[in-house]
Amino acid sequence: MAQLPSAAVDFARFLAGLTARLDRRSGWLAVFLERDPDGMAACLAGSELPPWDVVDALLQDLAADQGAAAARTEAATARALHAAATAAHDGGPGAAAALARRLDVLLRERRYTAERLQELTAHRATATTEEAAAALDVDLAWAEDDHRRATARCAELRARADALAAPAPAPAPAAPERPAGQAKPKRRPRGGARFAGIAEEAAEPPGAAPVAPAPAAAVRGARFAGVAEPAGEPAPPRPGPEEARAAGGAVARLHALRAQGRGGEAHVLLAELAGWPAPRLPLLAAELHRAGLEADWATLLWEVAALPPAALVAAADALAAAGRGADARRLLQQGVARPAPEIADALHLLTGDGRDRQARALAGAYLAVRSPEDAAGVARSDPDRLVPLLLDAARGVSEERHWDLVHAFRVAGVLT
Repeated sequence: MAQLPSAAVDFARFLAGLTARLDRRSGWLAVFLERDPDGMAACLAGSELPPWDVVDALLQDLAADQGAAAARTEAATARALHAAATAAHDGGPGAAAALARRLDVLLRERRYTAERLQELTAHRATATTEEAAAALDVDLAWAEDDHRRATARCAELRARADALAAPAPAPAPAAPERPAGQAKPKRRPRGGARFAGIAEEAAEPPGAAPVAPAPAAAVRGARFAGVAEPAGEPAPPRPGPEEARAAGGAVARLHALRAQGRGGEAHVLLAELAGWPAPRLPLLAAELHRAGLEADWATLLWEVAALPPAALVAAADALAAAGRGADARRLLQQGVARPAPEIADALHLLTGDGRDRQARALAGAYLAVRSPEDAAGVARSDPDRLVPLLLDAARGVSEERHWDLVHAFRVAGVLT
């Protein structure tokens, strides 16, 4: 432990003290120890940093054992130490690339949990006995927890990556304290989303700070992600009254499902809405905010970010055209956390279809949050076409990023 940063040592000592006060046979601590004992041991040793949702769950255990007042006192200390340990973990060389790799893994995990949730919901709807329905209800509750945790961890990793990419990140405001005193969870079977693989997966408590936009030009009109719209290229179609009615009806159904506690069906509906035509997305955003379902809007953006890249760019284009430039940038930033071959394929598709502006938007978002070495991996599939595109997009991020990219391309042998 002596070789670890002092902030990591301090947090590990705090975590060890917290878990020592808890019953290892029940609550969330028992769940984490059962599902991933090696990961938990690494966190207690300070070599890995637990996601904030894990720390928050342990604070819930403390509230159940010793009261909400004790949990509130420890929560403030936990946040401060966790933030300091995060800064220490992210301060080393190669941190941005490591975060990007972990985000790739977590996004795949999140997609798996969403598919699992949808599958269980379908089975629950066709259950023929009360016993089968009750068993599926338990599975659904755990699947929802897996999906929420995977979503929160993706958001935390994205925020950390954005903080590293930003030229001068502002201090994050304090997060609101989550209500303490929740009931302890039942023991769950192994499987589903792992607690392992969590090295430096969390930065701040979920919702602690809005995602900071990556370095990019300001949005003006239909411009987004630092990419200007060339003259003569058609703007996205404007939605009509039929689309507005469809969006309103969908959000009304979602609101009803949330009010009835049918979270699994709500997730399935959100996954369905992600596949709607892109022009409806700004309407859904407006309706969700009007209904007070801001958390569902964030989830919907993550679902859209998992679409094929061409559909992702179309969605960002529609948001930007509707004046939601910040959402468009965030969507692109979330969507480029995927393997380099997928980005290369998307750029080929977009440029081949003559959608050069969308190709530059996707390339600009990728370059703003991924390393120049990652971009060299994208260019390697077709240097003649992709090297000029990526270099042009890099200028829209910053002059420094452009020259970093030139160097990376030369090292990789895709530019002479």
